[in-house]
Amino acid sequence: MQKIESVEQYIQSHPKWTEILLKLRELLNATILTESIKWGYPVYTIEGKNLLGIGAFKNHCALWFFQGALLQDNTNLLINAQEGKTKALRQIRFEACSKIDKQELLKYIEETISLHKQGKEIIEVST
Repeated sequence: MQKIESVEQYIQSHPKWTEILLKLRELLNATILTESIKWGYPVYTIEGKNLLGIGAFKNHCALWFFQGALLQDNTNLLINAQEGKTKALRQIRFEACSKIDKQELLKYIEETISLHKQGKEIIEVST
């Protein structure tokens, strides 16, 4: 597999999810977040701090919230992909037929940015 060096390249490498990934990217780029590639995935940051990411998988694509456990889950969309392993990371999953509710997603994105500006975060501690 070739190294992903741009968000465009990442999206092109996942044709099944292109439409959803483009909509998520458009929504994220309409904010103050900075877009980059980390670990081969699109990641969105403020002041170098990872806040959100998008990713495509075999059966779904997802919008990740690196500090998602702090978000108010009023719609029950947020899930912990690795229950018992991840403390802070949450995601919203999309399947091929999923509709993107931009207004609803924007609330989560804006809350994420607000929590970052307040300095709130969950620190993973090893025991």
